[in-house]
Amino acid sequence: MSGTSFVPPSQDAWLRTYHKLLPHWQSYSIPHSLQSTIPITISRVNQVDAARLDIEMSAMLKEQLVKVFSLMKPGMLFQYEAELDAFLEFLIWRFSIWVDKPTPGISLMNLRYRDERAVETRGKVRTGLEGPGLTVAQKIWYCVATVGGQYIWARLQSFSAFRRWGDSEQRPLARQAWILIQRIEGFYKATSFGNLLIFLYTGKYRNLIERALRARLVYGSPNMNRAVSFEYMNRQLVWNEFSEMLLLLLPLLNSSSLKNFLRPFSKDKSSSSAEDDSACPICRASPCTPFLALPCEHRYCYYCLRTRCAAVPSFRCLRCNEPVIAMQRHGGVTNPAPK
Repeated sequence: MSGTSFVPPSQDAWLRTYHKLLPHWQSYSIPHSLQSTIPITISRVNQVDAARLDIEMSAMLKEQLVKVFSLMKPGMLFQYEAELDAFLEFLIWRFSIWVDKPTPGISLMNLRYRDERAVETRGKVRTGLEGPGLTVAQKIWYCVATVGGQYIWARLQSFSAFRRWGDSEQRPLARQAWILIQRIEGFYKATSFGNLLIFLYTGKYRNLIERALRARLVYGSPNMNRAVSFEYMNRQLVWNEFSEMLLLLLPLLNSSSLKNFLRPFSKDKSSSSAEDDSACPICRASPCTPFLALPCEHRYCYYCLRTRCAAVPSFRCLRCNEPVIAMQRHGGVTNPAPK
């Protein structure tokens, strides 16, 4: 052993050994057909909270924009409410989805959109969170569905309700169009409910738009937690559910019976008994542009009555509690109540 000298390997020995063993290594490697993406689980709560936060963000922007027009005529923005909602949704899409950034709610939940079609064609990934964002076509279709689709549907519903397509005395074509709209709405709600059940089971695709575009929400960073605590979201959810319960119960209350019940406890009994029937029941002033609520024919201010009918589709007269189905200028032509 001591008499033999050590001969170092040649420089290309490692390269020749690699080429020699490469066929044997490829024979033991996993075939490409058996490779798959590492399964990941995205919190369903985070995805639902992201949608709720996006709705709250849109409502905050709308509230600030309405304050800008607070000095204008009452009820003017109600005529363009659909356009206002579409404009705000377009702004959120333009500065988030279009520039490869998540929406505010999705960003707070540490999520991002991923093109699921591109991930399925690839091999095995390291963490299961890699993958490209949405393509240009997916972004455009996302805008068309969320912004354009909702705007067109809202305008179609308001137009059909204003024209009273659902009345039996309308033309057969208008009646059939109304029935078709109701069936499409019912089918959409049924499919949305089915998609919700699938989402709760699989944790993928919160709505039909994401499922059609194959746009899945995944974590933006594996090491970053959500930016909004569960305690805050629990308070928000409880308050929202309580508000929705009140909105459901308030129309069921009879306002006239409630007023009659509270009238004995009123301090100003003389002023209530001596109330002028010619005054507007909303602003308590003499109507400068008097309009009649039909069919009860009680007098209101034009702006007061139109604003209240636009805000509350099933508005009832404050004097007799009768449903207001139309409005007529005092001594003029009848106009249907705005819906």
